[in-house]
Amino acid sequence: MRQIGLAVVLALSISAPFDIEAQQPSRVWRIGVLSPFSPSPGSHSTFEALAQGLRELGWVDGQNIAIEYRGTEGDLTRLPDLAAELVRLKVDVIVAPTTAAALAAKNATRSMPIVMVYIADPVGAGLVASLARPGGNITGLSWGGIELSSKQLELLKETVPRLSKLAVLTNPASQFHRQVVKDVETSARTLGLHLQILEVRGPAEFDTAFSTMRRLRADAVLIPGDPMFNFHRTRLADLAAANRLPAMYGQRDNVEAGGLMSYSPSLREAHRQAATFVDKILKGAKPADLPVEQPTKLELVINLKTAKALGLTIPQTLLLQATQVIE
Repeated sequence: MRQIGLAVVLALSISAPFDIEAQQPSRVWRIGVLSPFSPSPGSHSTFEALAQGLRELGWVDGQNIAIEYRGTEGDLTRLPDLAAELVRLKVDVIVAPTTAAALAAKNATRSMPIVMVYIADPVGAGLVASLARPGGNITGLSWGGIELSSKQLELLKETVPRLSKLAVLTNPASQFHRQVVKDVETSARTLGLHLQILEVRGPAEFDTAFSTMRRLRADAVLIPGDPMFNFHRTRLADLAAANRLPAMYGQRDNVEAGGLMSYSPSLREAHRQAATFVDKILKGAKPADLPVEQPTKLELVINLKTAKALGLTIPQTLLLQATQVIE
């Protein structure tokens, strides 16, 4: 009996460390989000889309992951400091939704994994070596290769048949906008449109830009996606309405704020898709081995209330193509 008792005690003493180890809480992974939008996680629908995509893959904020949001509220000059802050926090992966954010993250770290979300030309921007073999610490989503500008202009031309002079509002600080201008120039030549490229460096220049459009008798305006344009989306929609300018936007948020129409990859769906990259990286995959993908969903959003105020009749063919019609 004494031998049996000693054997039980010995067995328990051997197994105890393993039982204690099994009861230890699992690791909480830290995900940094470097955004040109507000730092508040509930301030932008893309944040929730990313969190939802992660939840679908078993990653829950406050349980097995902790998401650190850092946002600039449209001020891109703050991105380098916020990127450096996420690196100091030693997050396990950084999610960067724009070219400027991805570049700031890359400049802050060459080893920490980075998932880009909405990048026009990651190879040209120097973010990855190639789409098939990124080769460094960055991977994610690029909509390069999607004929976005040509389709935007075609849709705008169909909406405004008289369109001849097209104003393009750009932010000269945006590398993305430099690519947009090149694409638009090519598309405009095909459609026989005369372009008026207007640069604005901040919201203080919005009024002057729209006054110039009116003076030059622009028939419509293209406003590409941009953190500054998104942050001031209601004001831009009001200015377009006040100057009776039909506007095509690069993000649906602008249309929800009163703009006429947008055609673009879905930012929300792209963030959900980005969650799959985060999932693979947290499970041990290297960004260098994960090919860059394209967004899986493009969306056309039309604001019929704005169209009516502008005296426009949206063709039925466009309404049938629309992902969402706001009435």
